[in-house]
Amino acid sequence: MSAPGTATGSALTARGLWKRYAMGDVVVEALRGVHLDLPAGRFVVLLGPSGSGKTTLLNLAGGLDVPSEGSLCVCGHELHGMNEAQLTEFRRTTVGFVFQLFNLVPTLTALENVRLVAQLVGRDDYARTVLEAVGLAGQAHHLPSQLSGGEQQRVAIARALVKQPRLLLADEPTGALDAETGRRVISLLWEQTRESDMTVLMVTHNEDLAGMGDLVVRLRSGEVVEVSDGPAARLREAPP
Repeated sequence: MSAPGTATGSALTARGLWKRYAMGDVVVEALRGVHLDLPAGRFVVLLGPSGSGKTTLLNLAGGLDVPSEGSLCVCGHELHGMNEAQLTEFRRTTVGFVFQLFNLVPTLTALENVRLVAQLVGRDDYARTVLEAVGLAGQAHHLPSQLSGGEQQRVAIARALVKQPRLLLADEPTGALDAETGRRVISLLWEQTRESDMTVLMVTHNEDLAGMGDLVVRLRSGEVVEVSDGPAARLREAPP
């Protein structure tokens, strides 16, 4: 494994990636010939208006959907041609997911929610450690209803991190939070990429959040229109 913050290689490589959906007699092109290379160990922001293809690209990267055309390699795994069993194993071992809705089990405590995933990957003893890492050691035995929105999202992040994924996919993770809490959540995700070789790929339509990424990919009408260093990129050169 690479030293913290020094991951090398590619987290995602897309070549001629298309995704088409049939809606009755109409074919919708959600992605149109996307070419993209994302380096490992970075906080990447996918930015664009509604309908630009952001979530579609995220779903393809996570093996939740399959492309209509083109190739996609994620963390060394060629996803095209994988069967459902192989995609399930890929999702279990390689990627973590954080969504706008926290999707916590309401009858389980914060720690139990994290352990639920930890047990699936044989890391039950790591559950408490990762909950502490997101600042919730004192709320380990609280039910979701006893936590604030920001705390619930941090539990959801801990649940994704406990797998120690190489790629963490976050779809509008601050959408249900106020602006300040949302920034704290994004800062937490950014720090995780600095302290490990994990890559974060976050979807947002919020221009203000682009400044917190160190790589920004802009999509419009299913096409990548710009890839640029974000304002946070210079912090990669600063000592931890």
